[in-house]
Amino acid sequence: MRPVTRRQADHYAARSATTRAQVMSALERLLDSGEAFSDITVQQLLEKAGVSRATFYAHFQSKSDVLVRLTDDLRESLLTLARQWDPAAGEDGADRFARFFEEVIRIHRAHQGVITAVREAASYDSAVSDFYTANLESFEETTLRTILSEQAAGSATADLDAVSASRIIAWGGAQAIAHHIQVDDGSRDAVFARELARIWWHGAYRRPPEPNNVRGPIES
Repeated sequence: MRPVTRRQADHYAARSATTRAQVMSALERLLDSGEAFSDITVQQLLEKAGVSRATFYAHFQSKSDVLVRLTDDLRESLLTLARQWDPAAGEDGADRFARFFEEVIRIHRAHQGVITAVREAASYDSAVSDFYTANLESFEETTLRTILSEQAAGSATADLDAVSASRIIAWGGAQAIAHHIQVDDGSRDAVFARELARIWWHGAYRRPPEPNNVRGPIES
């Protein structure tokens, strides 16, 4: 048998990447059209993407696998954005935080169908649930490192519990942003981002230290 050349291998890799992109794009278009993820069938994906069943299963294990891979690129872009945010920069942190959240909300709105599908499927599909959990845990870890760094520099108060705060920020923020997008038409995105930024900035990153003995023991 003639060995596969580098050129052939590159050709196959490029063709596989194109096929995967076609299927992922097909799923996102179906979701954007209003289809619930649970109602979408593999056959619909095949027809929308223009690929055969054999080709589909050569690249994906299931439609959930398509959703996870589609969301993975989005997750990386959001994580990159979070890692680039520097609370120690010279400008007012709350204002920079607000712009950060506006960009996060913009990305979520642009991929609302996909994000809604992930949240939906996570409730009944273990593969998607594991991905969704790992996704938020990544944001939690990034936030924890930032808070600990700020505490080490003396910028964040030492009495802040960094583990609890990072958990609230990552998981609570995801829920708040998802709900906001569902109930708001986008006209209040900047207002929402501003309030979320100030709550997090002044509630965690720049929370004033608690004075000792604010209240004495309650006397009967």
